Amino acid sequence: MATSALTPPPVSEDVPQTLLDFPDNRLLIDLCGEFDCNLAHIEQTLEVQIMRRGNHLIVLGDSAAQKRACETLQALYARLETGRTVEFGDIKAALHFGGAENGNGALKDDQLEMFRGSKVEIKTRKKSVNPRTTVQTEYVNKLFAHELVFGLGPAGTGKTYLAVAVAVSMFIEGHVDKIILSRPAVEAGERLGFLPGDMKDKVDPYMQPLYDALNDFLPGKQLAKLLEEKRIEIAPLAFMRGRTLSNAFVVLDEAQNATSMQMRMFLTRLGEGSRMAITGDMTQVDLPRGVLSGLIEAERVLRNVEGIGFARFTVKDVVRHPMVAKIITAYDKATKPDA
Repeated sequence: MATSALTPPPVSEDVPQTLLDFPDNRLLIDLCGEFDCNLAHIEQTLEVQIMRRGNHLIVLGDSAAQKRACETLQALYARLETGRTVEFGDIKAALHFGGAENGNGALKDDQLEMFRGSKVEIKTRKKSVNPRTTVQTEYVNKLFAHELVFGLGPAGTGKTYLAVAVAVSMFIEGHVDKIILSRPAVEAGERLGFLPGDMKDKVDPYMQPLYDALNDFLPGKQLAKLLEEKRIEIAPLAFMRGRTLSNAFVVLDEAQNATSMQMRMFLTRLGEGSRMAITGDMTQVDLPRGVLSGLIEAERVLRNVEGIGFARFTVKDVVRHPMVAKIITAYDKATKPDA
């Protein structure tokens, strides 16, 4: 555990250490967290020791771990200086970026610099969202700049979450009149008829991740009202047929489970004043064997079309639990022919 500033233990001059100065004591308190819980997490992750002495932190440990800890602490403090908060997920992100290496084995700073003071900010009713990786930043910029954007990559990289955040931001600012969120209800298939309730009750379980994202950005009462007024719609992909989606921000999630015909149908729904974000993982297709994924076909057909944006995420962009990145990497290795 991190040691209280009131009773610091003696530090041997023989132990390698770094002294960090943080002039704003209020921000330092936020940096350390309640009962120094943030420091404790950094200590445990990097196997270092961090002690508080007034407005200073003393970091002890081997040189590489010590450097990573210092970079992480400085990045988090710089984040606080911009007026943003530091949450547990932010600490994990800073530790992750500090551990990224370039081809020479040296720590690279571009991710951490972006994390410290990202100029890209998505403002919603409940909170502001900042992309945490270079690809996430590229993705968000394209969502604001292009009418059609594909976010491709593994689970946990923020593809859908950021798309919904941008949709809410543009809706709040009046750039679009409504938000439409959709997914293929592939898992349901013929079994929908056996589920209790009306059609909404049947498909809502498959739409829940989209509801979860919206709940992060909009107050509950406002969200309920917007859903009731149909200014926000959440519906299966099949419900898009025959519609022209004008002045809307449209998100198609899990698009790898759309058939070629469904994808073409969906893309041609784009109307005046609308934007589309299509997200999916081309390695996780749940369609029946022999059925071509519309997302895979669309990526091949549209990759060179001017005005369409593509953001390609990798395991390095995973911002969920660190174990998710390890799981994805392990499966990727296992499915390679020479594995």
